[in-house]
Amino acid sequence: MSYDLIIKNGTVILENEAIKTDVAVKNGKIAAIGAGLSGAKEEINAEGLVVSPGMVDPHAHISEPGRTHWEGYQTGTRSAAKGGITTIVEMPLNQLPATVDRESIEIKFDAASGKLSVDAAQLGGLVSYNLGKLKELDDVGVVGYKCFIATCGDKTIDNDFSEVNDFQFLRGAEIISEFGSPVLIHCENAAICDELGREAEAEGRLTAHDYVASRPVYTEVEAIRRVLYLAKVANCPVHICHISSPEGVTEVTKARQEGQRVTAESCPHYFALTTDEFAKIGNTAKCSPPIRDGENQKGMWEKLFNGEIDCLGSDHSPCPPEMKEGHVFKSWGGIAGMQNCVDIMYDEAVQKRGMSLPLFAKIMATNAANIFGLKHKGSITVGKDADFVLIKPNSTYELKSQDLEYRHKISPYIGRKIGAQVARTILRGETIYDIKTGVRETPIGQFILKHQQ
Repeated sequence: MSYDLIIKNGTVILENEAIKTDVAVKNGKIAAIGAGLSGAKEEINAEGLVVSPGMVDPHAHISEPGRTHWEGYQTGTRSAAKGGITTIVEMPLNQLPATVDRESIEIKFDAASGKLSVDAAQLGGLVSYNLGKLKELDDVGVVGYKCFIATCGDKTIDNDFSEVNDFQFLRGAEIISEFGSPVLIHCENAAICDELGREAEAEGRLTAHDYVASRPVYTEVEAIRRVLYLAKVANCPVHICHISSPEGVTEVTKARQEGQRVTAESCPHYFALTTDEFAKIGNTAKCSPPIRDGENQKGMWEKLFNGEIDCLGSDHSPCPPEMKEGHVFKSWGGIAGMQNCVDIMYDEAVQKRGMSLPLFAKIMATNAANIFGLKHKGSITVGKDADFVLIKPNSTYELKSQDLEYRHKISPYIGRKIGAQVARTILRGETIYDIKTGVRETPIGQFILKHQQ
């Protein structure tokens, strides 16, 4: 037999076209693409299915070690597999200790042993207290560094994540510029958001709309402008995380047009939900930056379709249900969404709005792989890892809590009718999820380190 696996008769998304053809796999790599391939130990008939590169999720919080009661590698990466994600880029926060030096990242590697259902690249943290530790994270093999200029972390816990001030950001970016890795930034003006939130609470304005009003678009735009200028001074590539407004995207576009090395990320929830829906759903739809109104969302769709947004990430940030209780300002600000990135965006972008399949693959896989230097990921190309998601179009289902692989069966999408389904997820040629049999019980995921590719 020439091949280990052939996926036959599917609509395969290639770099610039989507065609009905076959894809062959050998030793975990894509070995051939073409019609009429034969000679494999296993064949998958993908008739009627779309064969897309496995999603590369550039923004995932797994919370292990230290807060495994929030999520954890086992449940978090199983949900990724079920959702058509084959690689996650894992954030350095929510776990304890935060991933800010060699010791903390090695604790993380140990915690994940035998639990990864998908592949995982790692980010280091840029925090107020680790400027002298950034090089050792690069030595270990992180693919980038995450920081907040918005307020974050539990100030009562010594080894939790913390925001940086402008000087710390600048000095950190100067150091990281020597490594060739991007700095990823959560951009909201900390002082203004914090004070607007305190005012709203004090005055009893506690609705979802009040929460959104406390984190207005201008706080995002101002923060993006500031970090772009400081990153330009530092000559450091930057990646602006989870942009929620078209005005924010415009700032990235202007900087890029001026020659700055900058990329833009957004999230499916900004395209799938509006403030009115947030108000109906409740705190499970709370995040920051917040879910904005329909007019804002319309502008975001325009930015996505014209290529100004490079990639979409889940920003999967789950928590125990009790942390979502109480009024909106006290509730945990994070959405559990990893399992429903591919199906919701295929439905909303491709089926409802006519996005081309090549653009869909770029924003869900290819661009994120390129941004983080994941050389073997992100596209259906001979020689790359055989990572695929097989999507069943025009196949509506209603998401139920029991469908979720998360540790806690909560999601803002429960009860939503989704017009496409993930039929199968394949990692390096091995099926890790099948709609008929579920998630593979023996995990085969691996860590991806910058210097080992």
